[in-house]
Amino acid sequence: MIERRKQMTRDKVSRLINWGHWFAFFNGLLAMIIGSRYIGSVGQPDSIISWGYLALSTIGHFTFLAFIVYVIFIFPVSLLLPYSKILRGYAAFVGSMALYILLYDTIIYDDYGIHLSPFAFDLAWQDLNALLHSTSYIITPIVILVIELTAANFIWKRIDKIQKKQWGNKVVLFVGTCFISSHLIHIWADAANVTDITRFDDAYLVSYPATARTFMESHGVDGNTVTSDEPSQKTSNLHYPIEPLQCQTETQTNVLVIAIDSLQAAMVDDVTMPFLSQYTRESLNFTQHYTGGTQFKSSMFTLMYGLQGNYSDKKDFTIIPPIINQELTRQGYQLGLFTARSLTELASTGAMFKGFQPHISVSDDGSATTDIQSITALNQWQHNQTAPWFAVLNLTAPQDYDTPVGFLGIETIKAPTSLKPAQKVLFNQYRQSLKFIDNQLSQLLPEIDDNTIVFITGTHGQVFTSSIEDARRDLSPDNVKVPLVIHWPNISPSETHYRTSHYGIAPTILSKILGCTTASEKYSSGRSLLEPNQESWIYIGNSREFAIYQKDEITVLGRYGKYRIYDANFEQRLNKKMSAPELIQVMREGRRLYQN
Repeated sequence: MIERRKQMTRDKVSRLINWGHWFAFFNGLLAMIIGSRYIGSVGQPDSIISWGYLALSTIGHFTFLAFIVYVIFIFPVSLLLPYSKILRGYAAFVGSMALYILLYDTIIYDDYGIHLSPFAFDLAWQDLNALLHSTSYIITPIVILVIELTAANFIWKRIDKIQKKQWGNKVVLFVGTCFISSHLIHIWADAANVTDITRFDDAYLVSYPATARTFMESHGVDGNTVTSDEPSQKTSNLHYPIEPLQCQTETQTNVLVIAIDSLQAAMVDDVTMPFLSQYTRESLNFTQHYTGGTQFKSSMFTLMYGLQGNYSDKKDFTIIPPIINQELTRQGYQLGLFTARSLTELASTGAMFKGFQPHISVSDDGSATTDIQSITALNQWQHNQTAPWFAVLNLTAPQDYDTPVGFLGIETIKAPTSLKPAQKVLFNQYRQSLKFIDNQLSQLLPEIDDNTIVFITGTHGQVFTSSIEDARRDLSPDNVKVPLVIHWPNISPSETHYRTSHYGIAPTILSKILGCTTASEKYSSGRSLLEPNQESWIYIGNSREFAIYQKDEITVLGRYGKYRIYDANFEQRLNKKMSAPELIQVMREGRRLYQN
């Protein structure tokens, strides 16, 4: 008798588990329907193969998510409380909650361009009225709960018939094939840079498709060689620019942009960088200038595109060049890029430097030597030009604390007391590399034609650590506040004390040099640097890790969606909730070019 009861219990549990599997599969189908809203936010695929990938990815991803929810929340209850009525009601509740979260995430993603996290939840909660502006968001949860309860009972009553048909293994094989195939296709697309597939990478909640590029690059294979220069963009939601530019200029002026890695604003003084300090006094000096990112790629993206750094993660920009490149080319400018970064590194920046002729310096003696080579190459190139030119010179020695062999630098000084002993050594070595850069600028700039407009800035600031990853993740003022000096012929030297950022450089060049009359908001997140900036915030970083600098506080979002708020000097963490209105503006600015 006891053995029979045990067998009946095992049979009952087995039946509940079978029911749970089919209930999870049904929830996967519902999740696919709700998840289709993401496609409307990103834009539909352009080709048959990308539609096929998206179908496979959708089936595999959402079915997998539904199964994970089942394994974590429902399966243990099946063993502990093997009572069908309780389990059906509980499972319907869990399924409904999971779908509510998914639905809420689609709303947040459509409005802010980010997925659910503590930051996104707090932001959306304070903006709830604007997000849930339709009664459908009240009715839909009720409908979902009714469907869940109905499905739970329907499947339970027919579970024996379903099992007899032996569909289970076929469904598992089909879903598994979809899941694995989508990842294999993505590996190929990532290697071949098929952006109509890879642009969906971040579209789905907790989606991490397999990639091949890191593996290929580690083995010396350039994963960017197979690409299409002019893919169709007709179904992408991106509008960049929002409307065509109207540009016309009577005179054409040469432009030189000098972007120095790890150029901290506070270090441009008469002792460390005497030439640049004097040059600053003879130019337009923007004393409250901020970069757009903490590494070369993210910073130069904001400089060249004039857009917030969260756009830099969008795959569209791997094939769409900055409009400044397009307009310079249209007006007959010669474009030159002078850097020590490899072709692989430049390829990873997408279309940022499309149209530029790269001049890559190579040396085994360190970045100081390659900087000398880059400056020499620029001098030769600009003297040989017969058409107007636009050049970007990237100097890298300060990031590596490097100076050439035999360099006679400046005397060491007492390092700030807040630094640790190892950091104090780096501090004075950093000053030596800045003095080296200052000497190079003192030789370069007198060779530049007097009528050339020169922009000098930093790609990012500097924090004293030997860890590149720690430096990239540091969003403190030391790492994001950089100098901006513009030597503009026929404009009197002055100091500008309102806050500016890299977003304003492209609009300045387009409007003041290339004669574009189109409003900057049609193509940029910034405004001309020569016009007072009324915006009270600056977005620094990418879509995963960023800081929002406001007047009195700094909000920093970490790697896992948690946020921290600091005072304006980044010296004290504030125990407070975010001030939503400005942050909502920031996040919507990051989606503005993707609005339907």
